[in-house]
Amino acid sequence: MKQVDSVGRGSRLKMAGIAGALIALTALAGWGNYAIPAPVVDRMLEADLRHRATQLNRQVEGHLHDLEETFSIGYMDDHDQEFLELLPATTDIYRFKLFDAKGRVFWSTRASDVGAVTTNAYFTEIVGMGNIFYKHEEKPITEVDSFDADLLDGPTSSTRHVAEIYTPIIKDGQFLGAIEFYTDITQVRSLFINRVRLSLIILSGIALTALAAVILVIHRANRNQLRLLKVHATKERDLMDEQLRLAREVRLLGELNEWLQSSRSLDELFDMVSRFMTHILPKAEGSVYVYSNSRDVLDGCASWNGGSHRAHIHPEGCWGLRRGRTYEFGASEIDFVCEHAEPHDGRPYFCFPILAHGETVGLMHLRAHEGCSDAFHASKKLAQLCAEQISMAIANVRMRDQLHDQSVRDPLTGLFNRRHMTESLRKGISRSQQTGAPLSLIAVDVDHFKKFNDTHGHDAGDMVLRAVGAALEQGCDRDEVACRIGGEEFMLILPDNTPEDAMTRAEKLRQAVEAVSVRYGEKSLPRITISVGVAHYPTHGHMPQDLMRSADDALYAAKDKGRNQVQVARGNAHHENADQSTRRELGTPTPPANAA
Repeated sequence: MKQVDSVGRGSRLKMAGIAGALIALTALAGWGNYAIPAPVVDRMLEADLRHRATQLNRQVEGHLHDLEETFSIGYMDDHDQEFLELLPATTDIYRFKLFDAKGRVFWSTRASDVGAVTTNAYFTEIVGMGNIFYKHEEKPITEVDSFDADLLDGPTSSTRHVAEIYTPIIKDGQFLGAIEFYTDITQVRSLFINRVRLSLIILSGIALTALAAVILVIHRANRNQLRLLKVHATKERDLMDEQLRLAREVRLLGELNEWLQSSRSLDELFDMVSRFMTHILPKAEGSVYVYSNSRDVLDGCASWNGGSHRAHIHPEGCWGLRRGRTYEFGASEIDFVCEHAEPHDGRPYFCFPILAHGETVGLMHLRAHEGCSDAFHASKKLAQLCAEQISMAIANVRMRDQLHDQSVRDPLTGLFNRRHMTESLRKGISRSQQTGAPLSLIAVDVDHFKKFNDTHGHDAGDMVLRAVGAALEQGCDRDEVACRIGGEEFMLILPDNTPEDAMTRAEKLRQAVEAVSVRYGEKSLPRITISVGVAHYPTHGHMPQDLMRSADDALYAAKDKGRNQVQVARGNAHHENADQSTRRELGTPTPPANAA
């Protein structure tokens, strides 16, 4: 009895010690859950905001017309002002300032800041040396511009966590000034801290529960029970590994979906797919194919994990595409190898048709690595989810491309519209300013177009416009842009064309349109002619509107001189001579000087 009582007292003392240890661990875990997340999250936010501030800095530098002039004398044109005023609306910053090299504010989203001079030592010691300076502090709500009261954490909230980042402006090794960005990080900081705390609480709870179970089992079990405990612990570890694996897969799938939905093109999308699939399915090599525009073959787009893809495959060569569902080679007693999987070495593989809006748009092919067949078959569901993510992303990119194409294309002729033409001309002028490359603009107007509509009807007029648009598009090469700017008016942007080349191209275009024969119903429409005006950068203008006006003036001059001819904008005798020499080379008679 005494031995039993002694064992009982020892057992109670051990249980009390275990309880005390668990209480101490619980307290320690609770302290860690509230003490650790904030500094960790702050460091993560600082790293992210430094990176984003660098990107915003580059964005501002890239949009300012003259960076050195802006930060030396504070001059900005209307385009610069409009861009800077719109920046807070398109980013998560609510306030920013532009400093010159002496620390004086010469532009700010808050007008009262302009003219102020910073006396902080870090401006010269850190920012002035080309480094980013980051500061995080709590500020009153009244200091946060355009703050939405609905975002308050509670009725007693009176401050917000604000991050201030100074980024230097450096050009050719010279410090020109700095940009200070303000962003409210209260909401995202609170969100991340709560998530970290929740994760720590869950992990702490799991760890404490497992620890308590292990200690109690060790205390009460004999050698046989210890053996059973080891088996149980192994199963727990396997379950934990499985849960962690599932959590990782869910996280990667979420990240894959987020990245794919933000891709700007199919090439970028397939590059993302290659990088993610290497991590999501590390024991399988794979490739992706997408139907070509003609839909008679599939084009190879990407491969990963040692896989390879062919340039083209036929739909009939894949059992998955032929049967319209996933094909798993190696799961049945009798299997047939797809043509695109040849030469085949016996390893199992999947063929997942990629569907978008009920239509098959491509194929994802996966093949197991050597010795990984069991794990490969077990990954079928995950691979199917990946194929679904890819299919939705492809559909979104294609829909976005179609919408963008519709926004910049003229529905009648298929040429670019005025909006795209203006943007392309602005980019062409900017490129010419930087590289000195020549640039010309051709304005085209269909002669007597109103007579076509009045005599033959609007359908015939539309056919004439399509014919002229087709002639312009066929005459384009490389980066040249053909546009319909409205009615019977067209324009052609010719980068990298000398004035002489542009005149030659304009005359060939006039001849090409004149040679076009358009049939309407059972008869041919009258001959189509165009009047053409040519303007050259920078001779006839430095801005898009100036160059367009010069080309239009030349066009009207061509109409005044009798139509069906090419005229260059006034302002340079050299171009008039080039116009006459071009006509002589092409065998076109020069119109008389008194033609009207």
